[in-house]
Order: sequence, then C-alpha cells, then structure tokens
Amino acid sequence: MRDPYSVLGVTKGADSAAIKSAYRKLAKKYHPDQNPDDPKAKERFAEVSSAYDIVGDDEKRRAFDRGEIDAEGNPTMAGFNPFGGGGRSRAQGGANPAFEDLFATFTQGRGPNYRSAGFSSGGGSAEDILKSMFGGGGPDMGGMGGAGMGADPRMGGAGMGGPGMGGAGMGGQARRQPRPAKGDDIKATARVTLEEVLAGDKVQVSLPGQGAVKIALPEGVEDGQTIRLKGKGKASATGGKLGDALVTVKYASHPSFKTDGSTLLMELPVTLDEAVLGARISVETLDGKVALTLPENAQSGRTMRLKERGLPTKGGKRGDLLIKVLIKLPEEGDEALAALMKRWRTDGRYTVR
Repeated sequence: MRDPYSVLGVTKGADSAAIKSAYRKLAKKYHPDQNPDDPKAKERFAEVSSAYDIVGDDEKRRAFDRGEIDAEGNPTMAGFNPFGGGGRSRAQGGANPAFEDLFATFTQGRGPNYRSAGFSSGGGSAEDILKSMFGGGGPDMGGMGGAGMGADPRMGGAGMGGPGMGGAGMGGQARRQPRPAKGDDIKATARVTLEEVLAGDKVQVSLPGQGAVKIALPEGVEDGQTIRLKGKGKASATGGKLGDALVTVKYASHPSFKTDGSTLLMELPVTLDEAVLGARISVETLDGKVALTLPENAQSGRTMRLKERGLPTKGGKRGDLLIKVLIKLPEEGDEALAALMKRWRTDGRYTVR
C-alpha cells in the first residue's frame, strides 16, 4: 500500500482531528454502497480504510513514524542489529557480556510508555466512523499480535516482549494479524416467467440498498434455487471484502401450466364427440402450438406425454409436457345429445359400475 498519509491526503504533521475528517470524507466518497457499479471504488475504499487503521490510531501512527511497522501494519526490522552495541543491563545471576549486548539491543530505545500487548484502536477507529455513517459493523480486528522472546531460566532473566509486536520473537511463536471481516450478505427474490426460464434470459432483480440489477438465469434453474452474486452485498466495516447477494428464484404462476421440477403439467378439455371419435387438436406449449392426436375412445383423466416440451435441465436436456384429458359437456345442455343418451341408456350397451 502507498504511504497512508498520502492516501488520506494529509501531511505527516496533521493532527488526529484532521486525519479523522479526511477519512470520513473519503470513506463516504468511495463506500461501495454509494458506488455499486464502480469496482475501482471498492479498491480505493479498502485502501483508505487500511491507511486510517495505521495513522488513525495514536500508537500505530507513532510506530509507523518511527519505522517500526510498514504501511500494511507489519513489523519491520528497523533499528535491529543483533551484533550492535547499546546500553548494557546486567540480568540477575550475572549473564555473560555477549548476552548483555544482545539484550541491550532489543531493549534500547523503548520508552516508559512502550507496550508489549499490541496496538489498540481508540474511539475514532475506522469501524466506529463507518458505523456512524452507514450502520452495521464488523468484529474488532484486534491488535497486531506476535510472541515475544521467551525466558531462559539458565540465564537468570525473565522473558521479553509479548503478544503486541506482530512477529515472532526469539523462542516464541508467530501469530498473524487476523484478516478483515467480510461484509454481510443481502437477500433478494427474482420472480421469473416459465418463458424466461426456457430462454435463459437475463432478468431484473432489486437488491436492497443498490437498486435494480440484471442477472442471467443459469441453465436448468429451479423454483426456489438460490443464486449467489459475489461482491454485491454490504461493505465491510473493517476494510474486508464485500458481502454477497443471495437471490432466490421464484417461478411466476402461468395460466396454462403447472410445474413439477422440469416437467410441465396441463389440462386439455375435449368434447364428447372428440373423446369418442378421436381428433387432431392444436395444443399450446412454451415453444408454440403443436398438433396432438387424440385417439378414439379417449377416457377423461387420461394423461398424454409430449417428449422434451418441458423446462430445461442442468444436463442440457428438457423435461416433458404431461397433458391430462378432460371431457367437457355443454354448459347449457343439448336436446339432440340428450335424446341420443336416452336411446343409449335404453339399449344398455355398457356399464361402468
């Protein structure tokens, strides 16, 4: 990262109020919620947040100015020379001079206010500022942790350092600074027609706080399926990655079809004569009209299948269209039909019970 002072547009001698004011302006300007269609704004926002994390904290700022940490907050080796001189201090029990020189090198230049427990954020942290402007927030990033130099009882001295220097001391274990937390996910619903599902169209969906965006329907998308849009969620209060948008697909109701997975279901009303004598009937499908042959003596409730006239599947194929035959009689009655049925009843040619 660049020098944090130049990132925030302030001088090295700027006071904390000026630094905080500069950060507020830049964070508001580049916040991803204000720039949903500008990916560069997200990068700039993260850079501004990282810069303020360094110079917006008094202890981190002093450490950076002394060259003890870099612009990323990682410890440097500035001023460390394991073979150099420096003031001498004698450990209890009389350690040898070589160790005294090494001990002095580690301890020289540390004032009485030096803390080994890590840098801590004040009340004007980036997280606090973002909360005041946008709400929400994220977990505390904590201090720059690391293990200090362990004690050796044979030398009669106590261990040095602590968890606050961000790197591994001699005889200790390293502990890395935790990554910034990712922003929260958001949820939305996309209502789509069966024709849009068949065509794999792009559909419009409204994302909370971001307005309308268009998304492409994947092949074989199912009713109730969730589509994840990376980086379309809320911003992180700690400069981490943006959250995601979770879009649930819902099929809109259709006047002719019902769905069962990739299978389409429909009812086909036919007249009594069509059912008895058979007929060639035009049937509406998602692909347009097709001719269906209704066989003679078709029973009401019979199901006929049109192969691959349903919805797409993930394997690149299509489901079927199932057509249920329903015999419909005249709504207001028909004298000729009634006379025919009376003769039919008298003849008693067949029974169903």
